[in-house]
Amino acid sequence: MDALDLARWQFAVTTLYHFLFIPITIGLSVLVAALQTAWVRTGKEPYLRATKFWGKLFLINFAMGVVTGIVQEFQFGMNWSAYSRFVGDVFGAPLAIEGLLAFFLESTFLGLWIFGWDRLPKRVHLASIWCAAIGTILSAYFILVANSWMQHPVGYRINPATNRAELTDFVALLTNSTHLVAFPHTIAAAFLTSGVLMLCVCAWHLMRGNEAGVFRPSLRLALWTIVISGAAVAISGDVMGRVMNEQQPMKMAAAEALYSTRQPASFSLFSIGPLDGSAETFGLRIPHALSLLATADPNGEVEGINDLQREYEQRYGPGDYRPYVPATYWSFRLMIGLGMISVALGALGLWLTRRGRLPVSRVFWRAAVWSVPLPLLANSFGWIFTEMGRQPWTVFGVFRTADSVSPNVGTASVLISLATFTLLYGALAVIELWLMMRYAKAGPPVIPAHDDHDPTTAEDRPLAFAY
Repeated sequence: MDALDLARWQFAVTTLYHFLFIPITIGLSVLVAALQTAWVRTGKEPYLRATKFWGKLFLINFAMGVVTGIVQEFQFGMNWSAYSRFVGDVFGAPLAIEGLLAFFLESTFLGLWIFGWDRLPKRVHLASIWCAAIGTILSAYFILVANSWMQHPVGYRINPATNRAELTDFVALLTNSTHLVAFPHTIAAAFLTSGVLMLCVCAWHLMRGNEAGVFRPSLRLALWTIVISGAAVAISGDVMGRVMNEQQPMKMAAAEALYSTRQPASFSLFSIGPLDGSAETFGLRIPHALSLLATADPNGEVEGINDLQREYEQRYGPGDYRPYVPATYWSFRLMIGLGMISVALGALGLWLTRRGRLPVSRVFWRAAVWSVPLPLLANSFGWIFTEMGRQPWTVFGVFRTADSVSPNVGTASVLISLATFTLLYGALAVIELWLMMRYAKAGPPVIPAHDDHDPTTAEDRPLAFAY
């Protein structure tokens, strides 16, 4: 491998690891805020205990997300300086807003929430967690603005004197058609992920008969979150497929390993045989499905990889414009399949818990406990498909990945940093898993009888919510 391959591996490893925490942070922040709202409105102690329990898991995950996210910023300057120089004038605006506004909004109000128990009035304290939750969503919004520009660059011009992209229309950047579908799709996937995590922990406790008063309402909240967010993922993903086919038809063709243009085009659930277009030993296909996904017309035309390669050679010059087809083909199917299994499990759980019931079969409880990796893997495969399907471009149609790597970074230095980050992130993974499992198994805290969240007596007693 050369420096370019190693730099791509390093960015993939650190990005995918970081993105394990982001969906949970986004989803849990809102779910914790919803539970605290229920407590403030009803005064029922189980909601307070649930808020503190899930809030602790949320904070552990948030801290890990911050630690791993810092590395992302530095990589642009270390391994991808040519790319940073080219897109800095465009990327600077959304990333600066994300750091200065969204992240500080999130962190400031999260601090108030952590240390404001028994010190702030109930509704002021509740407002702090909602502001923190809004901050997490705003962070995702501006990060996705930057990523969507890489998928579909708008609102810019190339300065011929400096050969750099310069932002000309900030509104066009914020309203990029790719971003308008990628953002709701990502947020919906975040709620699906956090819902499954909540389902797992509730199942572990309820299967053992622990704290039913706390975990019953949390279970129902988790199941409704999974089902509703799953529907939102499917709807936004359907729209996203058509937008992708219009803007990056090569990615859509690679998702199906479709080498020749078809009208109509079928969708293969799986394929046995090489994915190089030479032959297919066996494939299970849904007629017209790819045409429907790509064009909203069951008889629509979908361009093939070979035809698009010739078209791109004429438009962009000689070169290989095909992504790595096996990765895009299988990541697309694993993303969809794992997501559908997660939603199906949530729908089943919602049916089994209707009218205040609890499932009697331990099979469901065990399936729920082991379901946590499903949406996490679906998210990861989704990003693999999104980013690898764009290759060989960092900015589609404008700037190639081969031209983006730092010119003065050697193979040895990237290899050392890749090994270092891999080992460090492996250690952090062990710590994260240990902390989450420890506090998840510990259950909700016991609330002292005198803890009525009255800030006037905060100096006379210890904090009821400490980390």
